[in-house]
Amino acid sequence: MTGQFDVQQSRALAVESNGLNVIADEERKGRPSQLFWPWFGANVSVLGLSYGAFALGFGISFWQAVIAGVVGVVFSFLLCGLIALAGKRGSAPTMALSRAAFGVRGNKLPSLVSWLLTVGWETVLTILATLATATVFERLGWGGGDLTKVIALVVVGLLIVACGVLGFDLIMRAQTVITIVTGVLTVVYIILVADRINWNTVSALPGGSSQHVIGALVFLMTGFGLGWVNMAADYSRYLPRRSSSAGVVGWTTFGSSIAPVVLLVFGLLLAGSSEDLSKAISADPIGALAQALPTWFLVPFVIVAVLGLVGGAVLDIYSSGLALLSVGLPAPRYVAAFIDGLVMIAGTVYVVFYGGEFLGEFQGFLITLGVPVAAWCGIMLADIASRRRDYAEADLYDPSGRYGDVRLLPVLTMIVATGIGWGLVTNTLASWLTWQGYLLKPFGLGGMGRPPYGNRKGRRDGTGAGADRPAADLRGSRLRLGRAGLPACDETGRAADRHPRAAGGLHPVRGTGETSRFLGDVLRALPVRTAAAGLRRLPVGRRVQGCFNSGQVHLR
Repeated sequence: MTGQFDVQQSRALAVESNGLNVIADEERKGRPSQLFWPWFGANVSVLGLSYGAFALGFGISFWQAVIAGVVGVVFSFLLCGLIALAGKRGSAPTMALSRAAFGVRGNKLPSLVSWLLTVGWETVLTILATLATATVFERLGWGGGDLTKVIALVVVGLLIVACGVLGFDLIMRAQTVITIVTGVLTVVYIILVADRINWNTVSALPGGSSQHVIGALVFLMTGFGLGWVNMAADYSRYLPRRSSSAGVVGWTTFGSSIAPVVLLVFGLLLAGSSEDLSKAISADPIGALAQALPTWFLVPFVIVAVLGLVGGAVLDIYSSGLALLSVGLPAPRYVAAFIDGLVMIAGTVYVVFYGGEFLGEFQGFLITLGVPVAAWCGIMLADIASRRRDYAEADLYDPSGRYGDVRLLPVLTMIVATGIGWGLVTNTLASWLTWQGYLLKPFGLGGMGRPPYGNRKGRRDGTGAGADRPAADLRGSRLRLGRAGLPACDETGRAADRHPRAAGGLHPVRGTGETSRFLGDVLRALPVRTAAAGLRRLPVGRRVQGCFNSGQVHLR
């Protein structure tokens, strides 16, 4: 037994040699149930509680939000499970298997998009982990300045890069530890703050229309599982071909969705119980969630917050390295992962210490990339569904093989779908991204680059005070914040309300307009990670400026 443990430990600390290649038969190992650990570790974070406040911002009741949340989270991660099935069948990374649909060289397009997205999100998660540590340490009175940020960045960066460079075996072991530690401490957190729940207040929340429920559903789908689809097969490719297909899909879906569902429901209970807490969570999730805790639990709390972010970044850096190889980098996998780690650390240093304003614009760029990833996901799922036999392994690397060099139909489909998608969504995180939404006006769905609804203060039907005022343009606000729970704006941009239920006790919602207009704003949130919801927009020591236009419920 001791000898077997030593072998497993030495394997975990060895550099993985496999890259884009098909895993050899003798190296395939494990059971589908082991997929639970990496996916749970990547999606458990107390920051998932903030989605409760965000979901209620759509003006829906607790039970409506629960239904939208459970369906949205589980279904979106089911897509990850289905793509993970390709990893078991083909024993190759996601972006290598994608060649069967796009062709060997034609697949460079989705590979490039996937690399930009994964390396971008690993950078964002590292930034958040650094700032989260400084936030909690500041409350403890242990600092919170540049020195704390440097130490946090060094520790977090080393953990992420080490896992990415050493590879699969270390990641599986590290994610098991992250799962256990964060799972236990998250349960303790829930117990400590459970007394803040007021069921009478929660159950009295008024219900919303079907439009609002659908909007929340789409928002939660894009905020959870759709952010992971482009890497789902990377962690199932080591499984033996005889492994249960239902087990691969089931354990991937269960492992990735169970924590977000629990955290979302508890977040709904917390946010629905207190207007002040709901507002605070929307504005600063880490600060609000930490404020509810006794001082003795703040250190475990920062461990939970940071490990949850690290768990997501570890999967990102591993998959970003594989995507970079698929783009065409002529280097071993560990070199690609190390290059991505350097990019991640450089980006974190710039944003944390020099360019805090850049974070919002950078995330707007990543959100823009979510549209082509969604298009790729549809094409990939269609290819998997139509496949009646395993992949032809050699042809995945041969432009003259059965999968061809460039398959024009899937490539053009992805390009056209992306063009349509960008035309039907809005993105105001940066002035240079407001070109999106160019199809809204021609199809009578609203204007381009601005919310399609006026500023509605409190009334669900849009008849309350301020309903006839034009929507304020928030693009000039310093932090470009836009989320239910922040103050509403009048036409001059000044704060009009202090809380979404301040007028009439109701959430501000759009009130009128077609469902398609309502969903247009929501869909632009692709693909947001649970852990990154909200904290990413609030650098430590910076006060919230600007205001919230109650007609615009955006993920920022």
